[in-house]
Amino acid sequence: MTGLWGRLAEPWSQEILQRAAMEVVLLGIVGGLLGCWLVFYELSYGAESLAHALFPGLVIAALAGFPLLLGGAIGLAIASLGVAAVGRIPEIGRDTAVAIVVTTLFGLGALLALSPDSPPGIQGLLFGDILGVTALDLGLAAGLAAIVVVSLALLHGRLLAVGFDRSGAGRLGVSAAVADIALLVLLAAAILVAVQGLGNLLVVAVLIAPAATARLVTRRMPAMMAVAVGVAVIAGVGGLYLSYYAGIAAGASIAVVLVGTHLVVATVAAAPRLRAGGGGASPLWGPRPSS
Repeated sequence: MTGLWGRLAEPWSQEILQRAAMEVVLLGIVGGLLGCWLVFYELSYGAESLAHALFPGLVIAALAGFPLLLGGAIGLAIASLGVAAVGRIPEIGRDTAVAIVVTTLFGLGALLALSPDSPPGIQGLLFGDILGVTALDLGLAAGLAAIVVVSLALLHGRLLAVGFDRSGAGRLGVSAAVADIALLVLLAAAILVAVQGLGNLLVVAVLIAPAATARLVTRRMPAMMAVAVGVAVIAGVGGLYLSYYAGIAAGASIAVVLVGTHLVVATVAAAPRLRAGGGGASPLWGPRPSS
């Protein structure tokens, strides 16, 4: 038993893993809470698209020495203008315009990040470096977590009203457009901070996988948020253990554990239906979460 406890405690003797664990907890809180609304609003693909659209702005900011927040904001503005412009072409349509613009921007960002002339470490924007977080990164993540928690608490009733009845929310004095914009602003802020630890390719895992897992086991939004945060934090710490003892990339390890947890829970949730011959609705696609 002493050997087991020793192996469990061994990674946390290193300051680099202590900071990584704190970052994981903060990102788990953000991802768990915000992710529930993204799943509720069916914005999972939108979250991935937004992350990719921001990417060239992040790379250019890193190359030029500008703050990543500024680069990401510029990248988002360019992506929005591009989608609006291409979407006005009747033969293309809005959905196809989003795919064209996001793919183009992400490809441009990848070319810049992977160029031989790019300085070492710029590729971290693709795959992240959770083990390289600094005190400043932790401060930004802590500030983001506080903003997200407070904002979602203030917006809870409005987001529920729009999520359940978008067309009728106006009769309650709730603007669907304001709710959508608020959610997208919080999503953009979350991506800008989380991308430094998990990278552009993996950040969506912490935003979607915990919430999708929580939706398999609960229907009430507060309980769903609590489960999502718990899954995000525990899976994140589990990913750090996997990285430490298996000697593989920490960001990828966290994403693997998050997705693996979802697959296990989904399998367990589906087992009763399978034994019953497939009858009944899957919890994932059943009634929407309630307040």
